[in-house]
Amino acid sequence: MTCITFCVIAVRYIWVHKTTISMETLVIFAENIKCGGCMSGIKKAIMEFPGVQSVDINLEEEKITIQGEQLDKESYVKKMDGMGYPEKGHNTFLKEAKSYVSCAIGKVTA
Repeated sequence: MTCITFCVIAVRYIWVHKTTISMETLVIFAENIKCGGCMSGIKKAIMEFPGVQSVDINLEEEKITIQGEQLDKESYVKKMDGMGYPEKGHNTFLKEAKSYVSCAIGKVTA
């Protein structure tokens, strides 16, 4: 085995090993997700955090699935709460009103 072949194999092993070990999945159930505009705004906001690789949102369940490395649930919940999409069980009239504004912004920027 040549040095180049060995190095290629070693680098490939490290890359595959790192990506399979450090990938995390986090699920958050939120309130006030009404449409594609809401989903667009939430997805854009969460994708801005470092380490986040994908965000999938199930509208019917109001379920947000985040995948990436070193995920920080508290930061995502705080960001969504400020947009009017609090974690299930923490809704208020003011947060619901904020969600309509975030929804409209999400529709415009989608």
